[in-house]
Amino acid sequence: MSNIMARRTYFMKKTMTSVPFTETPEQKAKLDAIIDNLKEQPGCLMPIMQQAQDVYGYLPLEVQKHIALRLEIPVSEVYGVATFYSQFLLNPKGSCPVAVCLGTACYVKGSGDLMEKLESILGIKNGGITADKKFSLDATRCIGACGLAPVLTVGEDVYGRLTVDDIPGIIAKY
Repeated sequence: MSNIMARRTYFMKKTMTSVPFTETPEQKAKLDAIIDNLKEQPGCLMPIMQQAQDVYGYLPLEVQKHIALRLEIPVSEVYGVATFYSQFLLNPKGSCPVAVCLGTACYVKGSGDLMEKLESILGIKNGGITADKKFSLDATRCIGACGLAPVLTVGEDVYGRLTVDDIPGIIAKY
């Protein structure tokens, strides 16, 4: 594997959060109600996981284990679905989620360098969240703005034709 591909693969790897899991009794009751409502339906795993993510904002390992226990399936099956489908989040999102496009057009125009600069400024790695929960950082595949490459988003705001020198100013806006 070339050095460029290895670096790109590193950025795209899904990792579990290091944020301590906290759960309210209300969240636990909602999750149990979701499971009770759907567990007898064929193919119930994905709908349960989708609704669980709506309750928690992401799918921490503790929630995946609970789903597996209640459905009497291996945790590896739940984790496999969570890591296969990009709709499932293994990490909580900050109030200002930052996503860097690592699609081909963006990557060849320097989005990997943008990602490294963001990791340095924010003090977190891909999939991480700052201690104050303000910023989260994620690598994404193509977001469909190839003409603006390289591109990143902060929440709903799209920034294009970027260099690493643009990053501090963008972060300062939030």
